[in-house]
Amino acid sequence: MCTRVFWNDNGVAMVTGRTLDWEVSDRPRLWVTPRGTARHGDAGEGSLEWVSRYGAVALQGWGVVTPEALNERGLAVHTLYLGAAGWERRDDRPAVSNRLWSQYVADNFATVSEALDGLERVRIVSVPLNGQHVGAHLAIEDPSGDAAIVEIVDGRVTVRRGAEYRVMTNDPPYEQQVENLGRYRPWGGELPLPGDIVSEERFVRATYFLSHLPRPADHGEAVAGVLGVVRNCSVPFGAPDSRFDTFPTWWCCAQDLSERVLYFAATRAPNVVWLSLDGLDLSAGSGTRTLDPSDPTLAGELAGALVAAPLDYGVAASAEPAGANR
Repeated sequence: MCTRVFWNDNGVAMVTGRTLDWEVSDRPRLWVTPRGTARHGDAGEGSLEWVSRYGAVALQGWGVVTPEALNERGLAVHTLYLGAAGWERRDDRPAVSNRLWSQYVADNFATVSEALDGLERVRIVSVPLNGQHVGAHLAIEDPSGDAAIVEIVDGRVTVRRGAEYRVMTNDPPYEQQVENLGRYRPWGGELPLPGDIVSEERFVRATYFLSHLPRPADHGEAVAGVLGVVRNCSVPFGAPDSRFDTFPTWWCCAQDLSERVLYFAATRAPNVVWLSLDGLDLSAGSGTRTLDPSDPTLAGELAGALVAAPLDYGVAASAEPAGANR
């Protein structure tokens, strides 16, 4: 479904990247939200309400999901599909929808450590996406090179934190993905580097090619290196899928945490576009702004293309939470 990598050992820039793979386009929109933006957890009764501490840029999918976000402190967050996810039982903590998991983290925390502490105080709830419950897991990185992967399986939260957690795809859960590496020659196994589109083989390729990137001369080369790795793991339109669980790549992105820039490349658009948070007014009251990042006429820096608009998701209770898995 998706692939995420974090290049945090190149000595030049902390850069993360991911693909968005799904059966149909998520119709992405890019949103800029300033400090002081009022949000709602979108999880029905008992939802958390918060006011954002940090300005952020987020990619919105299907009008209701934040799969990707970067805040002004350089904290990046990514939600990827995990079919094995099994959410926590209901308790007295306030709830946040899995659709806004990444948004909650980007709005409120500056470091991986802060984010993990904050996540202990909320309960993540599955709210249907297009009528279906969708499992997910979370990856977080900050400009120090710290990283974490958060998975909730069988109602139990597992947090893996450290600079070594640089690759994440989809099923199976992370521990089994790492065990699978041992089957391949670069890790002492007998199999050659794989080329299929399934999650396990994308995890192998991403791990292998990320570890072989040459030291970049500058931030641009660091971003190019990460985009090269995630494109190697992209899924072409029409690729045969024997398991019916892998779908085409609609877009990929990279985020330079050191310079707080988000880069975006739609599969059907000719250009890589980017948005620098340092050049934006993110002060409270400056207003929310948006654009369609897949617009094929866009090129280069996006700040001038942003349009003021009221935020249209995660600001009031959803019409769907009656079906939430609480």
